[in-house]
Amino acid sequence: MQLFYNPNIDEQTEIFFFDKEESKHIIKVLRKKDGDILFVTNGLGYIFECEITLASDNKCTVKINAFEKKETPKFHLHLAVAPTKMNDRYEWFLEKATEIGVQEITPIICDRSERKVINKERFEKIILSALKQCNEPYLPKLNEAVSFKEFVTQKNKGTLLIAHCEETDKKTLKSVLKANEDITLLIGPEGDFSVKEIALALENNYIPVSLGNTRLRTETAALVACHSVVFFNE
Repeated sequence: MQLFYNPNIDEQTEIFFFDKEESKHIIKVLRKKDGDILFVTNGLGYIFECEITLASDNKCTVKINAFEKKETPKFHLHLAVAPTKMNDRYEWFLEKATEIGVQEITPIICDRSERKVINKERFEKIILSALKQCNEPYLPKLNEAVSFKEFVTQKNKGTLLIAHCEETDKKTLKSVLKANEDITLLIGPEGDFSVKEIALALENNYIPVSLGNTRLRTETAALVACHSVVFFNE
C-alpha cells in the first residue's frame, strides 16, 4: 500500500483534492488515472480509501469510498533531543524515529549545543515523508526548539527520564519502563548535558538513565531509546 497525506480530511469528508505538487506526483510520476484507488491518511490515525474522479496533474480530485481508524498507541513517547552539529544526522534521527513509532519530538538547545537554530519546515517534511514511506497513520508532533531550562521546568507527560554520560548513579532504561506508560526522555548534544543541566533535571523529577555501556552519538542514543521504548510496549 502506498500512503498519501492530507491533513484537512476527516470522517465527514466525501470529496477532496490534492495540491498541485502532490497531484503532479500522482498523475505524472505514478501515472494514476480515473478510477484508480489511493490510500490517504490525515495523520490522526485514519486511513481513507479513495477513488480518483478527476486525474488532473493540477488538481487531482478523489472521493472517499471507505475509511478505518487505526488503534491509538497505548503510550506516548516524547523525545527531547538536542540538535546535532551536522544537520543530516538530526534529519536521519527524525526519519528513523518516525518509522519506529515516536509520537512527539522537541529540539532542545543546551549549554553545549553547537547548533542553536533549526529549520522546522524542513524537519516537518522529512517526518511526513517517513510517515508515508512506512504507512504510519499517526503523524508525530514536532515542536519548536526551546531551551533546556524552559523544557525541563514545564509540565511534561509521564515518566521523566534524562540519559547522560556522567559517572553517577543511573538506572538502566529497561528497568524504569512500564507497559503502556507515557515517557518523556531527554537526549543531550555531542558534548553531553552540563553538570548544571543534569542537576536542574533532577530537581524537576527527571530520573537519570543509561542506554548501555558505550558512548553513543546524539542521534544514535535517541534511536536506541526510541526503539527500546516501542519494543518494550509491543
